[in-house]
Amino acid sequence: MSAQYNPAEFRPLTFHDAVPAFKEGRSNPRKYLEKCLEVIEAREPVLRAWVEMNIPGARSAADASTKRYQSGRPLSSIDGMPVGIKDLLMTRDMPTRMGSPLYENNFPKQDSACIQALRAAGAIVLGKTVTTELGMSHPGPTTNPFSPIHTPGGSSSGSAAVIGAGMVPAAIGTQVVGSVIRPASFCANYAIKPTMGALNRGERQGFSQSHLGVHAGSLADMWHVSIEIAKRSGGDPGYPGLFGGSELRAAERPTRLIVMEAQGWPELDHDTRGAFEDLLSDLGRAGVEITRRSEHSLVEAFERAIGESLEITRDICAYEMRWSLENLVQQFGGGLSDSLTSRLDIARQMTQDDYRLVISRRETARAAHASIAHIADAIISPSSIGPAPRLDNKGVDSGVVHTTGLPNYNAVTSLLGAPTITIPMLAVKGLPVGVQVIGQQHTDDRLAGIARWIAETIPPRSI
Repeated sequence: MSAQYNPAEFRPLTFHDAVPAFKEGRSNPRKYLEKCLEVIEAREPVLRAWVEMNIPGARSAADASTKRYQSGRPLSSIDGMPVGIKDLLMTRDMPTRMGSPLYENNFPKQDSACIQALRAAGAIVLGKTVTTELGMSHPGPTTNPFSPIHTPGGSSSGSAAVIGAGMVPAAIGTQVVGSVIRPASFCANYAIKPTMGALNRGERQGFSQSHLGVHAGSLADMWHVSIEIAKRSGGDPGYPGLFGGSELRAAERPTRLIVMEAQGWPELDHDTRGAFEDLLSDLGRAGVEITRRSEHSLVEAFERAIGESLEITRDICAYEMRWSLENLVQQFGGGLSDSLTSRLDIARQMTQDDYRLVISRRETARAAHASIAHIADAIISPSSIGPAPRLDNKGVDSGVVHTTGLPNYNAVTSLLGAPTITIPMLAVKGLPVGVQVIGQQHTDDRLAGIARWIAETIPPRSI
């Protein structure tokens, strides 16, 4: 089943608004889970978003949660919430295949830090969602929940799709380039890629700009999952973790927003640009001042500093994953996709000085971002260059094949380590396109308040 997306009418699955019924005894987490399973049974044959599911374990966890609500002792705001886990993260009760046939038999029987935190908070770890190969560009089998001939995006393909399809209220993703925000844009999710290091990546420490993120059907569920993980597993080693309260911050109207062009502006299709400009006009009428690069020298300097974010991120990732890929080649004699092989080829040509250069350019970009903190409350841009491309597209960018959509608006935020929240605000030709707000590091909580104000105040646009 698929349907044309209309952001004014679409009703995603949410959890926070079901909790009062649990507390009052009018419903319970087991009933909620069974409704999720009904949707999964109906839609999964086409969506193909799940790699593995532990339904008996989920039912047992839901029954335990039901008893806690009946006794008036829920563990947290997400007690009883069914959650999907991107299949890059270890789960003790399911294999971790990482989107690669080379890991078909990989079953560590351990929980990643965030999974331990979710279980401790009472969340129900329902299953593993499809990832692209090793979290990079080669796609898995998942389709877009609004059109089976379009991609859901990547690399958090399954995590985004299960939200858009209403299968679960939240799912965990990861992002090194654009792997949370871009698929969220394509699948009508709310999603957060928090400040670098704000949520503990567990074993996923091999990339210097990898982030753990959360997909959800609502801002409240997105925030609750994020903060409950942070309370229990903290941030990455050496990082202070996610700041903020237990509840989603109150809506906050920004005084001024900076429009970010980055490398996405020249690639925006006509309809997406028109819908986004209409949204900016609505923001202006609501009292928000909009600033563009031509209007401030520091904003122009920032745009120049991020002007090659895709290439910088590509080279950083290639260099940092080289030795893992070399081990796979040595162990299996092949088995990597053409896309991943091209990344390995890039890495083999890089010297240590090449890597030093790209990380110095990253620091320059971060300094330019910090220099505009006083100018505006946040940055705003589309979350992707348009709606999801077709599954059969042959997109190539900067020497790496990107069939799950170009990350022109995403590499920059990963490079900056800046918090980013995407809001499902636009529909272009019946498919979702998100709008993202971007803050300074460690302003995730306030950014959520700004995102809430936009979502509650500005009407969504369809074109």
